[in-house]
Amino acid sequence: MAADSHEIVYRREQVQEQFAALTRMVTGPDARSATALEMESRLFRALLDLGRQLLILFFATRAAVRPKTPVAADGTLLEACRQRPKTYLSVFGKIGFERHRFFARGKDAVSPLDAELSLPERCYSALLRDWAGHELAEAPYDSGIQVLERILNLRLSKNALEIMVGEDSREVDAFYEEKPLPAKEKEGPILVALADGAGVRLVETGPSELTGHQTSKREAIVTGVYSIQPYRRSPEAVVEALLHKPGQDESEAPRLRRVRPKPIGKELRATLDGKAAAIGRLSQRVQRRDSPHIQHRVAISDGSEALREHLAAALPGFTHVLDIIHVLDYLREAVKALNGGWTSARSEDDLRKQLEALLAGKTQAVIDELLARADARGLEAHRRKPVDDAVRYFSNHAQSMRYDLYLARGWPIGSGVIEGACKHVVRGRLDGSGMKWTRAGAQAMLQLRTVRINGDWDSYQRFLRHRQHLDLYGENAAPQPPELQALAA
Repeated sequence: MAADSHEIVYRREQVQEQFAALTRMVTGPDARSATALEMESRLFRALLDLGRQLLILFFATRAAVRPKTPVAADGTLLEACRQRPKTYLSVFGKIGFERHRFFARGKDAVSPLDAELSLPERCYSALLRDWAGHELAEAPYDSGIQVLERILNLRLSKNALEIMVGEDSREVDAFYEEKPLPAKEKEGPILVALADGAGVRLVETGPSELTGHQTSKREAIVTGVYSIQPYRRSPEAVVEALLHKPGQDESEAPRLRRVRPKPIGKELRATLDGKAAAIGRLSQRVQRRDSPHIQHRVAISDGSEALREHLAAALPGFTHVLDIIHVLDYLREAVKALNGGWTSARSEDDLRKQLEALLAGKTQAVIDELLARADARGLEAHRRKPVDDAVRYFSNHAQSMRYDLYLARGWPIGSGVIEGACKHVVRGRLDGSGMKWTRAGAQAMLQLRTVRINGDWDSYQRFLRHRQHLDLYGENAAPQPPELQALAA
């Protein structure tokens, strides 16, 4: 498209006519019989097309002005100039326009407008990547493709989206290294670190075409750090919170109405690089947050011995707390085995009783009762296994199950305070039915997913655009994406 004054006049007239047509659409005769749904749908499609025409006009207006002749790094003037096409895939659709491109023999060509508009290296706009990445951090690729096509009428390939996710995840580490810490006066007196692991199915290329793609399981380690105010509660209150049924009348559980303190400066991270790397990075983040105002230091994890050893070495002075969510899982299976299945109110009452005893610090008493009941029932080995597993788990970690002390001090005792770290971060996105990932693809998704869960998406997008602009154009300030510049214009 030639970017001259005639083109601009023509485009402006087209936009004005489209806007007039929109006005007639909502006020004319057809509007009198249209339903709200029909009008809303027609308007949205028409506004997308109007947005595309406005963006074309914006590019044409900017490209019509010949930039100042640029200079190469060695001082050579790039005096030769031609119009060269540029493709831009925006949220409004694909757009093509021509801009001035300057040359000199033996020198790289330069288009000054590209830097002024902060155009991406590839055609996909920053706003489109932002919206697509936000959706893909929560939903499968196929679902993201359908959402973009249904709403924006854009059909993007899965391969293109995977490349976007990979590229847009590269600055996550740098972002968190530079992210400001919460103000000291806003921090809580309890500093909490947590770690957990979950498997991800990875695809590996076989040694030959006959073996095809092999799959293996790789553990993703999720770590977190935050501070919090004390929240003292009784064992009964915790039981109500953990076993509260959806839809239960709040009047039946008045303790649930208490407002629990929120985590301060919550930051989750996830990696496939192994426990040592994950806990090493966690230690660095904890050291940045630790200061004299911190009164208690708590590390929460499951019963993984290797994970606990890494935490103990990396976080000296922290009290290890066994995640109550994992304890509850073991206890539920044991109670189910002792009651012949989960078929009666007796099983639920039994679970409440045993859980309350554990929370009251009576771990050994619970162990003794579970063993005595299993012996009395004469359970066969395979039916007794959940009981023996629970007893072994509780016995091995009794020193980290002093929940009566933890509750009295107001400490958190489970990862549920940040939505069940592994379940939410890893299994909620990477462990769906039939999902298989390359290592790079899984790591990129973990990076972007934690950014979204941490509530840092918009801040990260600004940071990412700035870094990508610097890489491409080497200037200190990155302008807004062209769509936003067009809206401002």
